[in-house]
Order: sequence, then C-alpha cells, then structure tokens
Amino acid sequence: MSIEDKAVYPVAEIAAMTGFSRGTITRMFERERGIIMLNRPEATHKRSYRTIRIPRAVYERVIARLTLR
Repeated sequence: MSIEDKAVYPVAEIAAMTGFSRGTITRMFERERGIIMLNRPEATHKRSYRTIRIPRAVYERVIARLTLR
C-alpha cells in the first residue's frame, strides 16, 4: 500500500477534480461511511464549523457508484 492509497482530500479539491460545487460534494459525501468529519460546536460569539476529509477509497467508491448509473 503506497502513500497515494492513503490520500485524504478536502471537499474543495474533490470539487475541483469533478467539476461539482463544494455544496454538492458535501451533500454527496457527508453520510458516506469512512469519511473524516471534524466538528467544532457553536460557542459564545462563534459559529460552529464542520470540516470534511474524504479518503481516496471513499472517493473512488462513490465515483464508481455514480458512473455505473
């Protein structure tokens, strides 16, 4: 297993690779098994943040599923 097999992509990078918007990519991947989601809860005077990282294997699985339709 090479380092490329362990690659993890941010939403913006997958959006650039596929041509979909960041919102579309987020909706496509947010419920997929295997993604890495980091949340910061809302605090006083600060909004909550969510960061999604998508492993290469999850990306390939979803793209394969979309291209089979």
